[in-house]
Amino acid sequence: MNTKYIKIRIWLVGAIFMMALGAIAAKAVYLQVYRSSWLSQQAANQYEKSLTISGKRGVIYDRNRGEMAVSIDVTSIGAYPDQVENPKATAKALARILNLDARKLQRKLGAKKSFVWIKRQTTAKETKAVKSLDLPGIDFVTEYNRYYPQTTQAAQAIGFSGIDGAGLEGIEFYYNQHLKGADINFTVFKDARGKGFRAERGQTANTAGNSLVLTIDSTIQYIAESALKEAVEAHSALSGLALVMQPSTGALLAIAHYPFFNPNAYSDFAKSAWRNRALTDTFEPGSTMKIFNAAAALEYGKITPNEIFFCENGTYRIGKNVVHDIHKHGWLSLQQIVKFSSNIGAVKVVEKMGAKNLHRALRDFGFGQKTGIDFPGEQSGSLSHYSAWSRIDTGAISFGHGISVSALQLVTAVSAIANGGDLMRPYLVREIVDQDGNTLQAFKPQKVRRAVSGRTATIVKNILKTVITAGGTGVNAALDGYTACGKTGTARKLDENGEYSKDKHTASFIGFAPAERPAVAILVIVDEPQGQYYGGVVAAPVFRQIAQQALNYLNVPPKAGTNKFRVARDNGARG
Repeated sequence: MNTKYIKIRIWLVGAIFMMALGAIAAKAVYLQVYRSSWLSQQAANQYEKSLTISGKRGVIYDRNRGEMAVSIDVTSIGAYPDQVENPKATAKALARILNLDARKLQRKLGAKKSFVWIKRQTTAKETKAVKSLDLPGIDFVTEYNRYYPQTTQAAQAIGFSGIDGAGLEGIEFYYNQHLKGADINFTVFKDARGKGFRAERGQTANTAGNSLVLTIDSTIQYIAESALKEAVEAHSALSGLALVMQPSTGALLAIAHYPFFNPNAYSDFAKSAWRNRALTDTFEPGSTMKIFNAAAALEYGKITPNEIFFCENGTYRIGKNVVHDIHKHGWLSLQQIVKFSSNIGAVKVVEKMGAKNLHRALRDFGFGQKTGIDFPGEQSGSLSHYSAWSRIDTGAISFGHGISVSALQLVTAVSAIANGGDLMRPYLVREIVDQDGNTLQAFKPQKVRRAVSGRTATIVKNILKTVITAGGTGVNAALDGYTACGKTGTARKLDENGEYSKDKHTASFIGFAPAERPAVAILVIVDEPQGQYYGGVVAAPVFRQIAQQALNYLNVPPKAGTNKFRVARDNGARG
């Protein structure tokens, strides 16, 4: 009896065992045949970690192929926590050399991770010191660091890129997809004991990005920055801007800002210093707007340069408001209104031609709309529709108040006068080239539209030439050996209450040279100069310095037989 039960039990246990074995076999077949890919991926996730670093960014060149932004090899330091024998001692040693927090570093070295970064893009001195320690579990990875050999030059235009190789500001940001290198991958594995180690990098045939050739000329940029710095410091001003444009193409030869900032150490500067204020900030242009008021009068108002207007001897009441001139004038022609910068004259002109014609001309010159430049953050400025203008609004806009513009809009608009009436689209990049210097894409000058007729542009040129002659507000802008055209501007700034400040001004001068065949258009803006604040005193001399040196550098021949205009450059100039 017992034997019989024993046999039954044996068969029962055997059956159960065979069923379990069959189930295990079935599961094994299922996992190996139908779930093998999933299992492999899960294993890889536990024993592999893929890290990506950016390839070498392309070079940014100036128009003469001088390097303005390059990428250099640097070393980053990482660690395999499982291989670090003494996390506390290792952290202490690394923290001392790399100027890091030892406690935070110790926690990082004790993490349950296959790989951690210790410090990215270390200096050569730091790398050498860490290597000399020969610490277990510490590895060195080659990356690329962005370097700006000209330091502060054109920094707000070029911008900068971050530690991961992505453009963060300026041209670096706008053209990031062209400049960035291909991603480079490497994998960190764990062995059977759970120790991490790094495999070789995954190589690609070409990891470097494409390069850019800018329109900016480093020499003209240096000239503009030097002159601007000198003026801002001499007048204890808040800041300054200077733009140099090629009127016939719209190419920007210089974008100068002061104070400067160094993109090699961008984190040391306030974010406000990073931005390209020439197109991200707007301001009331003041009397430089009389250029376009005159153009509108000639183009649409059927007014001639010699038509005269009574300027009320310096005081003109419009309703409850009073418009003043610095100097008292009686009868002035359109040409004299611009030369002497009469606000009352400008109001009288626009009253005759009408608000609609002024608005039409300002729109044709590009005010109240973006220029379309290849750069991030451009502002359109403010130009309301003429139907919303009151009588005093119309008058104020005629001499540059009640309208806001960017510096880029202003220099682009005056370049249309210099260019015979054709408005060109401004641009900063001339070519995209590959690593061998072959052109992949070229950017040619683009005409936006005809702002005014060639006849009107020629008449306005002749009017602007008189601004720089004796009695004009721009005598301090006169050049030796070259003719020039220009206009001063002085605008009171709005305070926090929306009222015009009595002691805060923007001084400006805009012009081009030579008058006959303009090679450069230049805008100078000095923000909140102290003491003397008129554009003719503060900004006009900066124009003169930039234009004189730029024309000499560009080998523009002086006019044969030019009667060089010389004048005592004292405080008599206003505008």
